[in-house]
Amino acid sequence: MKAMNTILLIVAAVLLLGGCQDKPDRHFELGNWYYEKGLYDDAILEYRDVVRMMSSDPASMPREQLNTLAKAHYNLAVSYVQKGWLDEALREAETAFTLWPSDDNRELVVNLQEPQQ
Repeated sequence: MKAMNTILLIVAAVLLLGGCQDKPDRHFELGNWYYEKGLYDDAILEYRDVVRMMSSDPASMPREQLNTLAKAHYNLAVSYVQKGWLDEALREAETAFTLWPSDDNRELVVNLQEPQQ
């Protein structure tokens, strides 16, 4: 059964990766897929690709693209929390809030700024 799950993961990754080249939305979707499977390192790499592809000039981006970029930073923050990398998580959460000042982005920043117990 474990071999079958591994094969299914590989096939799904290949299918998803096939259309990712220079398409931030596809990298974002693949990052979400990896995150849902608990593959945080892979999710982080995909979200970083989204940020790298889209960060050239956020000020001139259409709202939809800006929202995707902010979500990639948010998801990076959440992925970093899963890894225990709280300084990096806070930095990404702050960037998400700067790009897209929503309640969710603000709440993540506030939660990450609270002293850890």
